[in-house]
Amino acid sequence: MNWNHYDLIVFDLDNTLAMSKLSIDSKMSKLFTKLLDIRKIAVISGGGFGQIKKELLDMLPENSNFQNLHLFPTDGGAYYRWNGKWEPVYINSLSDDAKSKIKEAVFETLEETALKTENPMGELLEDRGSAMVFSGLGQEALLENKQKWDPDESKRFLIKKILDEKLPDFEVSVAGTTSIDITRKGIDKAYGIRKMVEYINVPLEKIVFIGDALFPGGNDNAVIETGIKIVSVRDPEDTKKIIKEII
Repeated sequence: MNWNHYDLIVFDLDNTLAMSKLSIDSKMSKLFTKLLDIRKIAVISGGGFGQIKKELLDMLPENSNFQNLHLFPTDGGAYYRWNGKWEPVYINSLSDDAKSKIKEAVFETLEETALKTENPMGELLEDRGSAMVFSGLGQEALLENKQKWDPDESKRFLIKKILDEKLPDFEVSVAGTTSIDITRKGIDKAYGIRKMVEYINVPLEKIVFIGDALFPGGNDNAVIETGIKIVSVRDPEDTKKIIKEII
């Protein structure tokens, strides 16, 4: 693959750069920092800005070339860029009414499916401003437990099917290891890619996307409709090999 053809390398975060809800490791930090020195990078994630900061930014050297890094939290529902500090360019916040509607639908669905965790570690439904994110065992659950809860995505696809009916005005997608992202209709990673074209001034044919959830219903899947080059990975170890190739 001719990586020099692409002007913007776009990464998913969870299970692509880092394991679900965990920070990138030292090897990924070193590779990512080297890549930032030579290429423009965008990170698009179902997580909010705070989650991206915790998992990625806080693990990078303070003198990293952040001018080359563009952040798109909540599946493209927001965009942050570096101007001496991280500043939002846009944020498509959900209204209070929308958040209430989503909350009601999610907890109704959990009761209907008997999939509600009685003693979650952290919030089951997190307000990320431009997205509401369900986590099957809670936002702070241990990775080893999350990996056992829904390894074939069947629980989340059942929840998604019901939520698609209850919330026709919203995007509902499977993400991470136990998560479901819910955003405004039309706000997904395809939307985020189009915003990259607009704000970073790079054509679609010069963008490549790297992610793990490209399967139908996954929160990376929407990227396919943009027609950009896509590369599927299983985990951060796959991603490290790709970054080494690019460097």
